[in-house]
Amino acid sequence: MPHVRVYIHFVWSTKYREPFLKSSLIRKKIWKHMKENAEEKGIHIDFINGYHDHCHCLVALQANQTISQLMQLIKGESSFWINKNKLCQDNFEWQNDYYAVSVSKSALQQVRNYIKNQESHHQYKSFEQEEEEMIEKYGFIKIVSPAKAGDN
Repeated sequence: MPHVRVYIHFVWSTKYREPFLKSSLIRKKIWKHMKENAEEKGIHIDFINGYHDHCHCLVALQANQTISQLMQLIKGESSFWINKNKLCQDNFEWQNDYYAVSVSKSALQQVRNYIKNQESHHQYKSFEQEEEEMIEKYGFIKIVSPAKAGDN
């Protein structure tokens, strides 16, 4: 039996960054459901939180799981559940894209605190600013499709 302890910090947004998650009550319901549903599927969400238009999720990756599997299961099931329970007026969708970075054991508490404080964090910083910082900090390359290039 393999012994694996790899933490991944995931970040993803709502489709077109629509502020579907404006209500803190709705966010709390969604995060609670996502964590419970993930546990049923053998996915350990260590910490989850977010803001009006995005989600942060710290996951302990197991030996038999891949990043893309986790995202498909967590995002796909949660959007289905949100729509089934009519938690949003419009059809809810997550953006296809996501960010995923590894987290060292020594940084776990710092990442948990960062995720925990999303409400206060976004009082002075937009998700777009946060995203630009992630891209710069982790060396991600931002790819703009030709259809969107003219929109900028």
